[in-house]
Amino acid sequence: MKQFLKLAAIAVLSVASIPTVMADNTANPFLTPYTGKYHIPPFEQIKTSDFIPAIKAGIEEQKQNLFAITANRALPDFDNTILPLENLSPILDRVANVFYHYDSALSTEEFATMAEEAIPLLNEASNQVNLNEQLFQRVKAVYDNRDHLGLTNVQKRVVEKYYRQFEEQGAALSPEKKAELIKVNDELSKLFIQFNKNLLNATNNFFVTVYDQADLAGLPESSIAQAADEAKARGLEGLWVFTLQAPSRLPVLQNAENRGLREAIYKGYTNLASYGEYNNYPVIEKIVKLRAEKAKIMGFDNFAQMMTSRVMAKTPEAATNLLLQVFEPAVKRSHEEVADMQAIVDAENGGFKIAPWDYYYYAGKVKKQKYDIDENEVREYFALDNVIKGLFSAAERLYGIKMVEMPDAPKYMDEVTVYEVQDAKTGDHVAVFMTDYFPRASKRQGAWMEQMQSCGLYEDGERRPIVYNIGNFTRPAGDTPALLTIDEVETTFHEFGHALQSILSQAPYRSIAGTNVDRDYVELSSQLNEHFAWTPELLKEYARHYKTGEVIPDELIAKLNASSKFNQGFVTTELAGAALLDLAWGQTDGNGVNVPGFEAAFAEKIGMPEEITYRYRSPYFKHIFGDDGYASGYYTYLWSQVLEADAWEQFEEKGVFDKKNAEKYKKYILESGDTEDPMVLFEKFRGHKPDSHAILRLRGFESK
Repeated sequence: MKQFLKLAAIAVLSVASIPTVMADNTANPFLTPYTGKYHIPPFEQIKTSDFIPAIKAGIEEQKQNLFAITANRALPDFDNTILPLENLSPILDRVANVFYHYDSALSTEEFATMAEEAIPLLNEASNQVNLNEQLFQRVKAVYDNRDHLGLTNVQKRVVEKYYRQFEEQGAALSPEKKAELIKVNDELSKLFIQFNKNLLNATNNFFVTVYDQADLAGLPESSIAQAADEAKARGLEGLWVFTLQAPSRLPVLQNAENRGLREAIYKGYTNLASYGEYNNYPVIEKIVKLRAEKAKIMGFDNFAQMMTSRVMAKTPEAATNLLLQVFEPAVKRSHEEVADMQAIVDAENGGFKIAPWDYYYYAGKVKKQKYDIDENEVREYFALDNVIKGLFSAAERLYGIKMVEMPDAPKYMDEVTVYEVQDAKTGDHVAVFMTDYFPRASKRQGAWMEQMQSCGLYEDGERRPIVYNIGNFTRPAGDTPALLTIDEVETTFHEFGHALQSILSQAPYRSIAGTNVDRDYVELSSQLNEHFAWTPELLKEYARHYKTGEVIPDELIAKLNASSKFNQGFVTTELAGAALLDLAWGQTDGNGVNVPGFEAAFAEKIGMPEEITYRYRSPYFKHIFGDDGYASGYYTYLWSQVLEADAWEQFEEKGVFDKKNAEKYKKYILESGDTEDPMVLFEKFRGHKPDSHAILRLRGFESK
């Protein structure tokens, strides 16, 4: 999953001096430019108490710089209006980048309390820019005259992007409508805080304790050891505790022979934040109503219509149509998968009908039966350190970059690893890359990538990116290193695919650099990068048994590739179902809505199989209710997969590690950012418009 910068106009030429109000706050590391190598934040100096003063100082700096732009008597042009917006407040830029990272990856109780004050302030900073009438008129003047100002095509695109963003944020509204919008946005921001707090607390407060060792039958030793460690940490030594964190939850669903244990974990997860003091139902109901109100203020019929109008899909109908093209064959395939599972249950005289908490477990049995693959045996070839070596090796072979660890670089946690990305031939600096792969109570679930600093122009000149990948993988236990599942290997390559789009970006301006592209285009590079993990040539290089060092056997590689389309009915149904649910939420006014009732009615409407639920039920669907990031936009994973599937077919046609093809992909997709229309860039790489049937071929629903 990918996160994005929250402030549209925090970004390259300061036009006013730093306010004198900051003179007595020199100890605050956010208030002055970072002096460390490559502008890495001095994490060891940052205290929770630094955030609010820095945000307030940044708002003051922004006010002064906004005044300098709007008071300028010269005719608006790129240099005096657009370029200053690229770096409106360096202070706010520095503090916001770290704040939003900590909010997801290091949200301690102290930080979460501070964030309740910080979020409204950051919204105020955003409103200062987005709803500034004088500023909008200057941007509009540049936009209207863009063909007569001698601008390059890239500069024109920057102008057009700013103008569009101002319109989308309500700059063209009447003063009365702007006031309404500010009120709605403020209320939404508070609800997002509450949703995320409820979700984190609900996740941390649920656990299942196992008292009888016999109930652990089927679980891998690493999972049992982790559960024992968790129990010990909770003062329950001699017992076993399982949590809802993925490294604890998924091994139970996949391996536990005890059906009751599987059911307890499954129901704990799918009812997460749905009851008690951390119930997100009332929060969601308020969010949905406010979003419908916001859409009306902005002149749209509904929220989904507003959100899809800003990206490649253009309408919720177009997004829904694509999803249904994939959902319907996926549901059909899932029925076949359930039948295979039920046959095993019946053969074992199980005496029950496949339920949702049986799906992972019996899918593994079917996979073993059909392909002779045991997921736990496969994991032994995917120690995290070796997967990272494969990840980096592929990047060097394809794109000519290498990773050099920076052991003395600043870190916000000891277990973070920092790398300098260098040109493999010249040794020149390309970017900084950070990894943070293990779960903790202060980190939300899932995996994501973020640009802490994009490439482009800053107040002190050009800079290169600082990028990080976050995960929640099983920690090492005893003598056993962190061993990744097949899904976790794909996740590692996926998030690094996002990172590559930022690391390699050559866009000259920050607003169009790296992953600052349309939401339904950004998943192309991440999803395509997953494929490299399973190429036999690369597997033979990095997949080694963690005990013996044995290279993964050809026979196992063949089985992995033969089973690559296994269980796609389930995977696609739960993903497309969640995306359709998201669009449905975006098209309701929220009046009288009941969250579980809405979900159940919609599942019946689309024909969601009873054995499968949405990938994320609404109370823990952080993508769409934790902020506006993927709201009415979760469909983009499948939209982008149309592009990815078609693009991957070219890699297969040319040769996976073909230098010329990789260079072409690097040039038009990874380096270009938003310098050109994404469809144009895709066609320059692929040579034709995306083939919508490619995704059906990729998932095994159609033959090539």
